[in-house]
Amino acid sequence: YYFPCQRWLAVEEDDGQIVRELVPVDEAFVKKDSENDGQSLATLGLEQKAKSTTYTVKVKTGDKKNAGTDANVFITLYGSKDDTGIVSLKASKINKNKFERGKVDEFTVESVDIGDLKKIKIGHDNKGNSTGWFLEWVEIDAPSLGQCLKFPCGRWLDKSEDDGAIERIIFPAELQTTEYIPFVPYEITVYTSDIFGAGTDADVFIVLYGSDGICTQQKSLCLNKREQRMYFERNSVNQFIVELEDVGDIIEKIRIGHKGGGLNSGWHLDRVAIRRLLPNGK
Repeated sequence: YYFPCQRWLAVEEDDGQIVRELVPVDEAFVKKDSENDGQSLATLGLEQKAKSTTYTVKVKTGDKKNAGTDANVFITLYGSKDDTGIVSLKASKINKNKFERGKVDEFTVESVDIGDLKKIKIGHDNKGNSTGWFLEWVEIDAPSLGQCLKFPCGRWLDKSEDDGAIERIIFPAELQTTEYIPFVPYEITVYTSDIFGAGTDADVFIVLYGSDGICTQQKSLCLNKREQRMYFERNSVNQFIVELEDVGDIIEKIRIGHKGGGLNSGWHLDRVAIRRLLPNGK
């Protein structure tokens, strides 16, 4: 069994996760890759990402005295097929100090397909100075399901409050579930030209257009400024797996550009190749 990763396990890199679920890939894929250069080695990590689905997890701390916590918070998502295992909520995308009174924090959780979301377990390790936590709600956006689910709590996770529990199992509120068109993964390969000054450090984005006026949201290809500096160098090929709205079998056009700014924003783009991946990763 071959379990390639080729991705960061770091709070300040990639999606901020320090634990990854890996699924096996075909042995021939690994052997073919080892014969090629380092550029293609990165495609193994993308192979993993194509077999995963991404969840955006928002957590609301209540607006009560001492509601915030310094403890380490974890979550497990349970689906109809599987669960994510315990995921530490380390890197909030919104706040440097997470789980503060009255604040909403946002996290990325990546997992193999667990099916329809049924429940979550959320809790903390009770470590630190002020550990008690009043959890208002958790919201989970699952693009591959086309669902945004709300998990109301409104209770303490505190050994000296309520029933003394520091972890809770919460079920979604059906009336607060939002449905939309499910997202699918696209493999986007970007070729930067081989001419002087062709590379860019700007924030590159893309929009895909299908027939009947369907289009995706505008999506940045890089997750952070460090990736912007790494990618889109002169004469480079960069590949991304991006979950976007399904525009159908035919992509009629794309819009690609960047947001300017910085010292080296000008970019000479050679071409873009896009593959719509089917759910089984093919």
